[in-house]
Amino acid sequence: MEKKLKEYAKLLVEVGVNIQKGQTLLLFAPVDQAPFARMCADVAYENGCREVVMMWSDDHMTRAKYLFADDAVFDEFPQFRADLYTHYAKEGAAFLHLICDDPENLLGVDSGRILRSHKASGEKLKEYRRFQDQNVFPWGIGALSGPKWAKKVFPGLCEEDAVKALWDKIFMACRVKGDGTAVEAWKQHAKNLREHVRILNEYHFEKLHYENALGTDLWVELADTHVWEAGGDRTAQGQDYMPNIPTEECFTANKKTGINGVVCAALPLCRDGNVIENIRFTMKDGKIIKAEATKGEDVLKAAISVDEGASYFGEVALVPYDSPISNSKTLYYETLFDENAACHFAFGKAYASNVEGGANMTKEELLQAGINDSITHVDFMVGTADLKVTGYTHDGREIPVFIDGNFAF
Repeated sequence: MEKKLKEYAKLLVEVGVNIQKGQTLLLFAPVDQAPFARMCADVAYENGCREVVMMWSDDHMTRAKYLFADDAVFDEFPQFRADLYTHYAKEGAAFLHLICDDPENLLGVDSGRILRSHKASGEKLKEYRRFQDQNVFPWGIGALSGPKWAKKVFPGLCEEDAVKALWDKIFMACRVKGDGTAVEAWKQHAKNLREHVRILNEYHFEKLHYENALGTDLWVELADTHVWEAGGDRTAQGQDYMPNIPTEECFTANKKTGINGVVCAALPLCRDGNVIENIRFTMKDGKIIKAEATKGEDVLKAAISVDEGASYFGEVALVPYDSPISNSKTLYYETLFDENAACHFAFGKAYASNVEGGANMTKEELLQAGINDSITHVDFMVGTADLKVTGYTHDGREIPVFIDGNFAF
């Protein structure tokens, strides 16, 4: 176990954010995961990191705040925190987020408070998000096993066994075996993902049509100058990094006003400490005109109401159903994992890098390119074993993209 944990820390730091000599690392971690955070800090310093700046979080304190804090707090976001993020972003520091959230930590909390808090932070962090869009700094996310999350995933196991079982699933998805091969295995995996990206970019589809037995019948126009990406990114200064570990997706930007039909989620969505089940969106000219869910519908409706752009889609992602995370037959209740088990969309902000020259465009130019802007970005999963995706090219060709849930090429 110790070998696997050290190898995982090495993967997140050396491949995830690809820390460089003399570079600062902002390390975000739950307080009860301090031992693993220290492993990551040690790896960073071994690679010449200038300084590790720790940013601690705590589920208990987060829930207590939403339940008991003064109501005015939720319309505020500390300026010093926004300044801190922006300062380090400008410097090109690396941002590594270690997550281990209780999926139902905010169950029963007033969704209005959550919505207001998102709006306040979104406004104050706009400059930081702009630097992120422009690839000024590398960032990454890695998941850690903890009691609350593990017991949600494995309710039939005792706490100790559940934590171990979840660690085993995390290591499997991240190709960590404890033998020192994870870094090279991940580089090969990224290379394989880029081959699908090459094919998708060569086709340069005008639109995609999604169909499955759940009821999804959705037409998706892609941005005119869309670019598919996968397997990693590169900062403006040429530093390669891998934002999500694990990842199995190829993703791009849809045209903001070009989505019509019905899309049904294949998996629950964990959002704001709540589990939302059986999502169904009805779309017209890109806008969500009807949002339904059998559980957590109020949370879902709050999530798509953060701002005007939250009710439009910003990302289209293709993930084969026959992938390691999907084949584990485990519902993780964590988007980092569940989104890599199935094709998905995101409502909210589009990635600037998903259109040609987007990293150097202004907000107005990105809007003219047809992609969505928002202070939020929320992935939800739609892929199934019977999903059919058909691509239509600008010259009228009809190309099978997915057949029975997997790539047709």
